[in-house]
This record gives sequence, C-alpha cells and structure tokens, in this order.
Amino acid sequence: MARSRGVGKSIALLFLILAIILGGLLWFDYLGIIKAKSFFAPVYKLFGLQPQTSVSATSSKPLQANLEDDRLAKRLEALEIRSQELDKRESDIARSENANEAIARELEDRQKSQEEREKTFNNEVKKYDDRSTNIEQISTYLQNMPPKTAVEQLLGMDDQDIIDIFRKTDAQALASNTASMTSVWLMNMPSERAAVIQRKMASKPEKFD
Repeated sequence: MARSRGVGKSIALLFLILAIILGGLLWFDYLGIIKAKSFFAPVYKLFGLQPQTSVSATSSKPLQANLEDDRLAKRLEALEIRSQELDKRESDIARSENANEAIARELEDRQKSQEEREKTFNNEVKKYDDRSTNIEQISTYLQNMPPKTAVEQLLGMDDQDIIDIFRKTDAQALASNTASMTSVWLMNMPSERAAVIQRKMASKPEKFD
C-alpha cells in the first residue's frame, strides 16, 4: 500500500514537472523569447491568443521601413547639399572664366591699340625723316644756284618749307664754318614775304633737325 502511494506521488511529481516545463515554454514562446509557436499553435487557437512573436514580427516591419526611409531621406538631403555645392562651384568657375575672357579681350584690344599707335608713330617718324632728307637735299641744291634763281624756287613753296630750308641752311653753314645763304635769299625776296618769314621764324626759334 505504501509502495503504491510512492508510485502515485512520483507520477504526480512527474506530471507537475512536465506541466511546469510546458507552461514555461508556452510562456516564453508567448513573450517571443523562443520560436516554438508552431508547436503551441493549437493552444493559442484554443484560448484565442496571439503570441508576441507574431505581433513583434508584424510591428517590426513598419519600424524597419521607417528607419530605411529616414536613412534614405538623410542620404537624399546630403546629395542635395552636395549638388548645391557643385552648382555653386560650377557657377564660380563660370564667372571666373568670363572674367578671364574679359581680361584677355581687354589685353588683346590694348595690344592692338598699342600696335596701331606704334605703326602711326613709325609712319610719322618716316615722314619726318623723309621730309628732313628732302629739306636737306633742297637746301644743298639751292645753295648751288644763283641767289635770284634760288629765291624764285623758294617763292613757289609755302612758308613752313621756306623756314625749314633756312634753318637747315644755317645748320649746314655752321657745321662747315661757312657763311649762310639765308640772309642773301631774304634780301632778294619781296619785302612783305621776307617780313612774314622772319616773323614766323622768330615766333618759333627752335631749329629744324
């Protein structure tokens, strides 16, 4: 009799242990700690329960989607900022290129203007040299003529040419230490024309070179 009671207690203790184990597993599964809901599905269905594992699985999807949307939004924002920086840099480079082109055009225009001035100056110098040579040749030519013949040639010229020839003749006479023909030519000119020539020479005393 005592033996049957011991066996009964052992069986009861065994069932108690199994119940505790199954209850713990069921509770842990319901909280989502373990993944055994397929085994306990009939129990959930019997009591109309929904385990936390399925709830957390369904609720984690929107959370994960929100995190991905936030990361995507931040990345798009960073790309937009980078795009704005690149646009600004491109705009700065374009302005710099336009400024450099304007400077290059200005320098080119200045160079052309300088070349034109130099060309004009060289032309004027050539004209001056040619005229100086011509005046010198005429002065030498007239000095070899009789005074009256030379005066006839001079009277056909304008006043400035006569003045330049007189100055060139004076310079040649000074260089060769001889008498100048200027005074002789003036004496053989009509008095009014000679007076005009002398007055102009006095108003511009610089010598013709």
